[in-house]
Amino acid sequence: MNLTTTALLDLSHTLAGDYLAGFQYPWEALDGIKDLILQLGSALDPAEYEERSPGVWVHKTAGLAPTAFLGAPCIIGPETEVRHCAFIRGSALVGAGCVVGNSVELKNVILFDSVQTPHYNYVGDSILGFKSHMGAGSITSNVKSDKTLVAVRNGRERLETGRKKFGAILGDHVEVGCNSVLNPGSILGRNASVYPLSSVRGTVPPDSIFKGPGNIVQRD
Repeated sequence: MNLTTTALLDLSHTLAGDYLAGFQYPWEALDGIKDLILQLGSALDPAEYEERSPGVWVHKTAGLAPTAFLGAPCIIGPETEVRHCAFIRGSALVGAGCVVGNSVELKNVILFDSVQTPHYNYVGDSILGFKSHMGAGSITSNVKSDKTLVAVRNGRERLETGRKKFGAILGDHVEVGCNSVLNPGSILGRNASVYPLSSVRGTVPPDSIFKGPGNIVQRD
């Protein structure tokens, strides 16, 4: 499976496009998300974005529930809906037309345009591609239980990331079923789907359906 940034993601659907284009693999970009947001935020048009507090920029067309928490730095894009009790801890770049739902927690993430994390999701140290969707209760697990560094397993290939914290990369148009767990270093190719209640580890090829460990089928 091709794990390069441009194989997984259409970079025209995020403010981070130019930044991400500088990395062979998307997880290499995770360390710089905070600085990227601060750089992008300072250049945003004040006629379109309101700086609600230092380092927190919200587009004037975005809908923000009064109970949502926005930690710095973060950018909330146009027409995005941030619902009740969402917890954006910081270092979150959320694109246009996204949904950050009730009791959803985001930390050190890039959400491309039209991403949906609508119900009880945790997304940390991850990148979610254009029009990807996480079903209710699905989460990214971003730290291994033994606290060792995360490696990406791609068939027989093992790619060392050098990162202790790394959740998942979702390619464009990925669907993750309800109450699934994406284990550290999971990579889902474009148009991949995951069955509900799944525990995903390693890679899921593009245009495929993950039904369970060792049971991945290509779409018809």
